[in-house]
Amino acid sequence: MVDMHVRKGCMIVVVGPSGAGKDSLMALAASRLADRTDISFVQRMVTRAGDAGGEVHQPVSPEEFESQAAAGGFAVFWRAHGHGYGVPAATLESLQSGQHLVVNGSRAALADFAAVYPSLAVIHVTADRDCLVARLAARGRETPEEIRDRLDRPEPPLPVGLRVYAVDNSGDLAEAGRQFAALVETIANRSC
Repeated sequence: MVDMHVRKGCMIVVVGPSGAGKDSLMALAASRLADRTDISFVQRMVTRAGDAGGEVHQPVSPEEFESQAAAGGFAVFWRAHGHGYGVPAATLESLQSGQHLVVNGSRAALADFAAVYPSLAVIHVTADRDCLVARLAARGRETPEEIRDRLDRPEPPLPVGLRVYAVDNSGDLAEAGRQFAALVETIANRSC
């Protein structure tokens, strides 16, 4: 029997263009909020090598990803830029127990997130184009033409009706990190 007085957790999905600094902000927030035992940062499963740089994730082979998807191992999954991304199904139990979770998501998958997680908030991380170009070039994963093509693609619209908060990470990372951590804490305190 489920105790209806148990406070349910909130899923906080972080979205924004590649190079906006989502993973950097999440790492800073995880450090700043380490004393908050009710806030956790979820590692998603990605069909990319663990040492590929960028986010800390659980690397899986494409075959393992497909097997997990077919077996219901993901609460939400999507494919983008030649990779599969999955949020573990165990997050649903964590939220049920009152844990607040933060995960790097995708704007294109937000409707799926909203369908699965009833308590949902979105943090949309932005940065100006020059910052995005410089950060993507520094990664060294794409050619200048691929970077341009990536940035010229239209952004999928954010679904209507979601609680969306914005953080601009064009300037000082430490300041944006403080704003991001404070926002995560505020959202968790409100339970979305």
